[in-house]
Amino acid sequence: MLIGELANEVGATTRALRYYEQQGLLHPRRAPNGYREYDESKVAQVGNIRLLLSLGLTANDVRAFLPCLDQDIVDGPICPASAQVIARRLTDVEERIAALDILRQRLIEALAQAGG
Repeated sequence: MLIGELANEVGATTRALRYYEQQGLLHPRRAPNGYREYDESKVAQVGNIRLLLSLGLTANDVRAFLPCLDQDIVDGPICPASAQVIARRLTDVEERIAALDILRQRLIEALAQAGG
């Protein structure tokens, strides 16, 4: 299928698919006329890329998942290399939550002192 067909199939834009290719996440074949061609397996691959990006992972993070992007990563096992990426990202999120909790407490105290 061509890039527009894949985009329609997965609910993405052609621009997003080109970005995934630029980032090394998606590897289409090239037709003699230069058009990008995708086989049916790319539908699952793009779905997984979009899922991982929606979880707050970066394109660089998603590269650790390349060996398993053809699998159903929602219900399936996590690739060993990708577990480290998830653990690191989780640590980042927990640190941000802790910092926001401190900020929240300071705002509550400031509001209380202001008589609010």
